[in-house]
Amino acid sequence: MIIGRLTRDPEVRTTPTGAQVCSFSVATSFNWTDQSGQKKEQTEFHNVVAWRKLAEIIGQYLKKGSQVYLEGRLQTRSWDDKTSGQKKYRTEIVADNMIMLGRPGGTRQDTDLSAEASAKADQPEPKDSTPDIQLDNSDIPF
Repeated sequence: MIIGRLTRDPEVRTTPTGAQVCSFSVATSFNWTDQSGQKKEQTEFHNVVAWRKLAEIIGQYLKKGSQVYLEGRLQTRSWDDKTSGQKKYRTEIVADNMIMLGRPGGTRQDTDLSAEASAKADQPEPKDSTPDIQLDNSDIPF
C-alpha cells in the first residue's frame, strides 16, 4: 500500500492478446526530524503497472501530479539487454486497487464548483431554529 503522486502521465498499451496494461511512476515521501532538530525528507520513486479495467480507469482519470492510493504486490522482472547482453531487472508494483485522492486540477468542472462554493461562502448562513444545547461532562455516558 502506498500513497503518492504520479511523476508522469500514465501510458496505456494493449497487449497482442487484447489486454490493456498501464504503466506509470509514483513518488512517495517520508518526512522526519533528525537528532539536531533539522527537518529531513526522503523521496522514493515506484514503478507501477496495472492491468485490464484498472489500467483503463487509470489512463482515463489520472495524470502527472495526481495523488493516489495504491494497493498491490511487488514483482521483479528480468530480461536480457539487447545492446549490452547483460541481464536487467526491474521491480514494480502490480496494482490491484486504486483510490484517487485530492482534487483534480485544471478542469472546467472544478473551476465551476469552486466558483459555486465561493458564491455560497459570500451568502449569510441561514438561521438555525434549533436551540443551543449546553452539555456537561456528566451527561456523556462514557
